[in-house]
Amino acid sequence: MKLIANKSRLTGKVTIPGSKSHTIRAVTIASLADGYSKISNPLISSDTLSSVNTYRGLGAMVDCSEPTVWKLTGTGGKIQVTKSIIDVGNSGTTLNIAIGSASLAAPEQTITLTGDQQTQSRPVGPLLDALNSLGARCRALRNNGKAPVQIKGQLTGGKTQIASHTSQYLSSLLLCTPLAPQTSEIEVSLLNEPGYVQMTLDWLNKQQIKYENQNFQKFIVAGGQKYQSIDCTIPADFSSATFFLCAAALYGDEVILNGLDFADSQPDKAVVDYLKQMGANIVVADNVVTIRASELHGAEIDMNKTPDALPSMAVVAAFADGQTKLLNVPQARQKETDRIKCMAEELKKLNVNVEELPDGLIINGGGAKAATLDGRGDHRIVMALSIAAMALEGNCSIDKAEAVSVTFPNYVKLMKSIGANMEVVK
Repeated sequence: MKLIANKSRLTGKVTIPGSKSHTIRAVTIASLADGYSKISNPLISSDTLSSVNTYRGLGAMVDCSEPTVWKLTGTGGKIQVTKSIIDVGNSGTTLNIAIGSASLAAPEQTITLTGDQQTQSRPVGPLLDALNSLGARCRALRNNGKAPVQIKGQLTGGKTQIASHTSQYLSSLLLCTPLAPQTSEIEVSLLNEPGYVQMTLDWLNKQQIKYENQNFQKFIVAGGQKYQSIDCTIPADFSSATFFLCAAALYGDEVILNGLDFADSQPDKAVVDYLKQMGANIVVADNVVTIRASELHGAEIDMNKTPDALPSMAVVAAFADGQTKLLNVPQARQKETDRIKCMAEELKKLNVNVEELPDGLIINGGGAKAATLDGRGDHRIVMALSIAAMALEGNCSIDKAEAVSVTFPNYVKLMKSIGANMEVVK
């Protein structure tokens, strides 16, 4: 599928859909909990449905027949394998978190987790090693530190160490170790994206899980605990809101985003601060964000906490006055694609002056022209490139646009509702 977009002006109100990260954490905890749970306002996307399918394979009962409320009956932490091979699709978050959950299974059970080509390119070796130190038996079936992986229990607890190049490794350990019989000590030698770990800790706090956090450098998690059933509402997704924030900052007459809770720990709320740093006209009041286009200028931004925002911020930088440096985000190379490399290549097709760094991008704004682009099968790259397309005269065609369904199936519909000139064509 192709996404065709042209010059646009945006105005109107948008209600942002539920958070992918929160939805997957909610499915995980409800699936590991005792009893019956309800999840209201879940994000319905390929990634979250992959999470549902995965935890069904680990023994949870999940009813998604009502789109606004998912109903789950958990396993009580007693994993019962219903599928020996579980495909997580494109969801790297599901893969990492489910590896930890699968390690809770009884020793006689064997679980294989795999995914699509992109997912199989993402390293999971450090997580497997950490779980092996805690009593599980995990291995990459191709001996390459990547999926497909085979997991045998049973997680017992003990001491381990993790270099958390992605926060998902540490979140996985924090979600499974409370259910191990013994206390676990986790030394953290490296942690990227700490805000996503804080999201996980917020869920543990709601569950009254006992743990000690030593400045995100060491965690001590008491064993022998249980998760309780949940009845929760998923907050709006700041990662999805990023595309509307960035587009409106470039060519919005007045765009109002509803439902964003700035008290929530989602890291991508920092995009509002990034855009303000570049001169954007943004007003936040009572979880309502109002954005109007203004002259933007270059800035130097540390993006370690927000790797998912790199593609959209790179596009904003391409239309800002002067030079922008997006730095300290090496983990962006290990997402669905190497987002640093891919965004550099696509921006160059648009005639943008961009330099690729090991951990980021240097972008000199101005001079962009319409072009034929490749979305690389990466949902965030497709949506980011559509933002660029709507700032330009002449059609831009973005290939592999079906990837948007991974996290934001209604993206084009919502953008069009506020004036976006875009269409999806087969």
